[in-house]
Amino acid sequence: MDITVFTELEFFFRILIAGICGGLIGYERNNRLKEAGIRTHLIVALAAALIMVVSKYGFSDVTTLKGVALDPSRIAAQIVTGVGFLGAGMIFVRNQTISGLTTAAGVWATAGIGMTIGAGLYFLGVAATLLIVAAQMTLHKNFTWLNFPVAEQISMEIEDTGDGVASIRDKLLSHNLEIISMKSRNNGNGLISLDLYVKLPRNYNVTQLMSLLSDNPHIKSIDL
Repeated sequence: MDITVFTELEFFFRILIAGICGGLIGYERNNRLKEAGIRTHLIVALAAALIMVVSKYGFSDVTTLKGVALDPSRIAAQIVTGVGFLGAGMIFVRNQTISGLTTAAGVWATAGIGMTIGAGLYFLGVAATLLIVAAQMTLHKNFTWLNFPVAEQISMEIEDTGDGVASIRDKLLSHNLEIISMKSRNNGNGLISLDLYVKLPRNYNVTQLMSLLSDNPHIKSIDL
């Protein structure tokens, strides 16, 4: 195809729409104080749309030459790999708790939306944007029918009396709190450092857990 000024304006319009869609997704993330906000999502969507346009139309001047064969999806395919590395840098694992996973998935999806609009599929790209934003906003609400358990990391120092660890374990189990993992180490000063990873019911808050453990005479300090 022949690239004219009007054609390039259409391509620019695609990139602009992609940026707006990326900004909408980033706005929701920004409101929740996440690692990647409006600018990150907007730039990812813009870049994905730009690369998609270049991949699909940027070599039209040489495709008509004899003996020249190009795969228009080859450059666009690298977007998925590149954004994958970007998303990996947003995911953090600390004390068996994962953070940044939803934001990384959102950035990856934003790249997909940029590619979709860059290819000229406006309706599909905008519809996918609205679906993602609606899902992110809706699923943050505490639906009673979504009674998923939550996990809590507990670090504490207890007296090295021989039965301190057992008493804490029995106390948690007696209240139907499942211990996923437990690590202990002797500090050498008459105290034991105990790290617990406990599965709690959805409606069980940190205050209840603190009250449950605070009356144990073996515990010297608790960090939740």
